[in-house]
Amino acid sequence: MQAIHTTLPSTIVETPRLLLKELTPELITKLYTTFSNEDIMQFLGLQTIAELETERNKFTQGLTMYRISFKHFLMLEKNSGNIIGRIGFHWWHVPHSRAEIGYAMFGNEHKQKGYMTEAIMAVVAFGFNNMNLNRIEAFIGSHNIASQRLVERQGFTKEGLLRAHYCNNGIIEDSLCYSLLRSEFKANKQQ
Repeated sequence: MQAIHTTLPSTIVETPRLLLKELTPELITKLYTTFSNEDIMQFLGLQTIAELETERNKFTQGLTMYRISFKHFLMLEKNSGNIIGRIGFHWWHVPHSRAEIGYAMFGNEHKQKGYMTEAIMAVVAFGFNNMNLNRIEAFIGSHNIASQRLVERQGFTKEGLLRAHYCNNGIIEDSLCYSLLRSEFKANKQQ
């Protein structure tokens, strides 16, 4: 796999325990048009062919439009080099300088160890400092208390409830809307 990592260079954001390897539309296009299924699965940390097909369908159906892009990061544990999750901006509204953040841990063995707190701090800073974002949004299920606490600890403000906003495994759910503005981020950093 070393060859695929050197063939597909990307920005690395480093935290004390993690390396966050950037995934851009250009990198994803090269990945799916150049490399084997095995290479793709290894590079993205996918475990099954079903996961690969889900990710490939996202690619073939179009990941970006002229006004909307994304910037994701693979979360690699420094000590092991294993991919333990993903985090990033899956809806980046470039002309409006705003993006929606999303994240997921792969496997319960990595949860409740502070990895996501470490990653979200770095990715939020990257968004404001490197992507020129003015607003970062998070839409979270009302039952997902851990995720609500995660963004609240980062200074996000709960703005309200979006009714019947998200379909999760065939079930329509409400979402809580959170946001963090660049001005709030800068004020929090000065404290």
